[in-house]
Amino acid sequence: MVMYGPSGTGKSQLARHIAEELGNPILIKRASDLLDMYVGGTEQRIAAMYEQAQDEDAVLLLDEADSFLMSRSGAAHRWEVTQTNEMLVQLEDFEGIFMATTNLMAQFEPASLRRFSHKISFDYLKPEQRWGMFAQEFCRLGGTMDEADLVADQVRRIEGLAPGDFAVVGKNRVGLSERLTADEFLRLLAHEAAVKLHGRGRVGFV
Repeated sequence: MVMYGPSGTGKSQLARHIAEELGNPILIKRASDLLDMYVGGTEQRIAAMYEQAQDEDAVLLLDEADSFLMSRSGAAHRWEVTQTNEMLVQLEDFEGIFMATTNLMAQFEPASLRRFSHKISFDYLKPEQRWGMFAQEFCRLGGTMDEADLVADQVRRIEGLAPGDFAVVGKNRVGLSERLTADEFLRLLAHEAAVKLHGRGRVGFV
């Protein structure tokens, strides 16, 4: 299974949920875990990753998979082609459950896509989803529905909002004593969305 779409939309979380439902452990690997500065080192780590997943009967999740499954026609260096070849050869022989996530589906090697039976697209939240998650998380953080209702229309108009943005804001609130208001929650979420879409922190609604 390959899951593609913007950051924070829940790709990795779905993989964790599937592993939990299956009753299997999950082995998560990223580019930083596999890249090696020495010739042939990355290929060895790739092979070891598959072997570990097989031995542990784990669901294998490769995050940032485009780093290794990029189109070989666009590779600038021979070692990039070698790494992609190793990843595909090992994937062909792997008997367990393999999942991959990417934000850059267009860069995927066509041969690798044929090896995935399911290709699932993730996107930003729709207006009613934004509002439902805002209400849920605001109340979880100590707010009330009456307060949340006051900014409901503004919440629905925030473009580019993803579940990961709620997680970021929630984590940043840990340890803070002051009470979070609906206006402040709205502002923080809009800021997260604006940074992703525009590369700057300007807050705005459409």
